[in-house]
Amino acid sequence: MSSVAENSETLAPRVANLSWRVRIALVTIFLIAVATVYFTNQFLTARFTQSTLQRAQLRLALYSGNMVSELQRNSIVPRLLSSDAELVGALSSRDYQRTSQRLLSFVDEIGAAAILLLDLDGRVVAATDRNRLGEIQRNLPHFVKAARASETVFTTHQMETGGYDFAYSRRVVANNKTLGVIVVEVDLRKFQSAWAGISDAVIVTLPNGPIVLATEKTWIGLPEEQALALRSAPSAIERAIRATQDWTALPADAYVQGRAVMRRELRVPFRGWNMVLFTTYGGIRQRVNAVLALEIMGFSILFALAFYQLSRQTLTRALFFQQESDDLRQLNLRLQREISERQKVEKNLQVAEQTLAQSSKLAALGEMSAAVSHELNQPLAAMKTYLAGAKLLLQRKRMDEALSSFQRIDDLIGRMSAITRQLKSYARKGGDDLVPVDVRAALNGALEIMEPQLKSRQVFLSTSLPSAPVMILGDQLRLEQVVVNLLRNALDATSMIDIPEIELLLIGGETATLTVRDNGEGISDLDDLFEPFFTTKKPGDGVGLGLAISSGIVSDLGGRLVARNSEQSGAVFEVTLPIIDNQNDED
Repeated sequence: MSSVAENSETLAPRVANLSWRVRIALVTIFLIAVATVYFTNQFLTARFTQSTLQRAQLRLALYSGNMVSELQRNSIVPRLLSSDAELVGALSSRDYQRTSQRLLSFVDEIGAAAILLLDLDGRVVAATDRNRLGEIQRNLPHFVKAARASETVFTTHQMETGGYDFAYSRRVVANNKTLGVIVVEVDLRKFQSAWAGISDAVIVTLPNGPIVLATEKTWIGLPEEQALALRSAPSAIERAIRATQDWTALPADAYVQGRAVMRRELRVPFRGWNMVLFTTYGGIRQRVNAVLALEIMGFSILFALAFYQLSRQTLTRALFFQQESDDLRQLNLRLQREISERQKVEKNLQVAEQTLAQSSKLAALGEMSAAVSHELNQPLAAMKTYLAGAKLLLQRKRMDEALSSFQRIDDLIGRMSAITRQLKSYARKGGDDLVPVDVRAALNGALEIMEPQLKSRQVFLSTSLPSAPVMILGDQLRLEQVVVNLLRNALDATSMIDIPEIELLLIGGETATLTVRDNGEGISDLDDLFEPFFTTKKPGDGVGLGLAISSGIVSDLGGRLVARNSEQSGAVFEVTLPIIDNQNDED
């Protein structure tokens, strides 16, 4: 009973302390959430705003370039038509029956809005639009300025409908006598129609003058400030500001109907015109809100978890006092069961020991499986791709290509076999006890293993071994594995050589030094040569574990494996191992 009372006295303060910790955690999460959302909004708004401004500047440059291109394309037309013999002859003879047809033949090739031919009285005597024949334009700017100038002039004229007319004009001269004026009207209003379908608002203004082109027709002819003060029709600029929210990190460039928009201006390289683009902050707000929504959702989950934990603690405190009396009544029963439970515990302990041993075995198996699966993942993924491709090829009855896919799968299976074989060799220690070993015997054993490959390649092999034993403390099987790996690398290095040569040199002294030299192409990357899975071979020819395994074996034997390029040609590998004292060994 005393133990139950002590537990009740200690458990209640713990529950209370835990409850306070949860409350403090809730407040901390709330403060972190507010700070994170605030700084995220400031940072992302500034960043996305800058990105939007850059894209707006690029669009503005594109619009300006298209308009300038249209103007330049039409600027040369009046000069060419003013020297046209048929037009000059028509003005001289006042015979204009075929003149309009002549102009119509040019307009499709030129792409101009209209071409007019005016006589000295400013009367339209030929036009691509026959409805305009007979118009008197002697007082219009394009006629007045062209009649006085010796070059092509460009004029902007506001029409009675409120829009602007853009035209190139040049007088027609024959024998130093002015016969009339040729007028080429430029169709810039097509850009205005194209801008009407975008989400931005675009205006083009004269130098310190009114708006001549705009996505809002009601703005044409007005200064920019006065146009922005108007209540716009529900078109481009209305769509642009509909989703705008003035919650940005940067100040607004302009306000339309009290809402903020970004303003970008570009000077058009033509007669000092200016092009202005207004774009909305709405896209910025949507992108920022998407990130903020994710953050708020994450913090909401944390809050939900914290409240859930707090509710569980409250329920625990309520049930604690209710269960305390029940625990006291059950105390006698527990004491009676204690003896039998201890006996069961002893039996369970034995079972647990067996289970622990089995778990250790499973853990080791899991580590090995993880290593093998990591190395086999890439070939398996490639096999899956080839199988899918082969299935499609078989369905399309492309048997030769399907057989090629199956051959690639077979190559991948061979590569997987090589990986498992080298991983097993990489893990094998070959025995923990080291014994005296004659290096010459290990070399002879490795040469016997490699004899078929050396003969099939017709390699010129030279060996130089001392007559006396060269004894080391090691494992002959593992040492043979090192020599075999070095010989295989030498064979691969001399695969493209007409007369392959491999030299084995063993020197015994203070240390046993084994040198393997070939006349191949040498080593291109000496730094990563002994790293696991580093290889210069073609895919499928090796997995890059041979030299890593060899280096590990030599290190375990207390030696060192180094590589360098020969001064003549090829690569040189040197294995240095400590020699045991033969005299001490005999004693």
